[in-house]
Amino acid sequence: MPAASTILMIRPAAFGYNDETAANNFFQHHPDINREALQEMALAEFDAMVEILRQQDVDELVLQDSKEPPKPDAVFPNNWLSTSPDGKIFIYPMYAANRRTEKRDELLKQLAEQFIVSDVQDWSEYEAEGRFLEGTGSMVIDHEHEMIYAAISERTSLAVLEKFASGNGFQAIVFLATDMEGKPVYHTNVVMALGEKFAVLCEEAIEEEWELIAVTQLLETSHHTIIPITREQMYAFAGNMLEIKNRKGESLIVLSETAKRALRPEQLTKLETFGKLIPVSVPTIEKVEGGSVRCMMAEIFLKRKT
Repeated sequence: MPAASTILMIRPAAFGYNDETAANNFFQHHPDINREALQEMALAEFDAMVEILRQQDVDELVLQDSKEPPKPDAVFPNNWLSTSPDGKIFIYPMYAANRRTEKRDELLKQLAEQFIVSDVQDWSEYEAEGRFLEGTGSMVIDHEHEMIYAAISERTSLAVLEKFASGNGFQAIVFLATDMEGKPVYHTNVVMALGEKFAVLCEEAIEEEWELIAVTQLLETSHHTIIPITREQMYAFAGNMLEIKNRKGESLIVLSETAKRALRPEQLTKLETFGKLIPVSVPTIEKVEGGSVRCMMAEIFLKRKT
């Protein structure tokens, strides 16, 4: 299945350090500057990324975050929203209570005005049970082969994952991925990235040998070339990249400058055989909120209304 040719991005109105998400996102670092300065820095990084993608002829839908209530993670829409090529919109149960306000009806209406939507599935009810599934943070989805790769954590409930997968015709491939201290990595899309023909995978993070074998075999049988990364590279967000298509149908691999610097020349050379590398600089967003460029882009697979 081709990579998405339209991406949704949310321009933040109140970016900042989120104590609630920091409980299990060990990629976050507390900043030593105030919220106003943080917001300005994040906004500058966001706008620069949008401009870089526009220069690459990417079809973007940039929507504005609302100021009230403050939503420090609004820049990461892929956690609460995803779409599918058969016209579905999915809304997900979120771990942090202060992220649930990111799910705004007006944003969904804007999507429905521009795209053909066959179904909207809202899984938010599981928040009341303390079970979560944070979109394409929790799930790395292979729509073509109907497979979902998922690292189990506090943000990725096995029960909700299995219901989501079976209800939508997917096979779930589940594993445990751990950081350097042996704690579960909070999101699957930090551990791995899936392109049309490649997969970036932190094999070191999957310590159970049989789980690693299962993941790598399924990637290989679905014709993905695996590019392994180390845990150190994972911490530099080298697993948090996304392949997208521009209006000309060219493959672009969007990654952060941090990730690019962490990758070795032979890894970069291999990646470049699958698409043009588009590095963007988002150091404030990465450091303060522990997510990178993949988290900033929600793929829109829906067909546009004519």
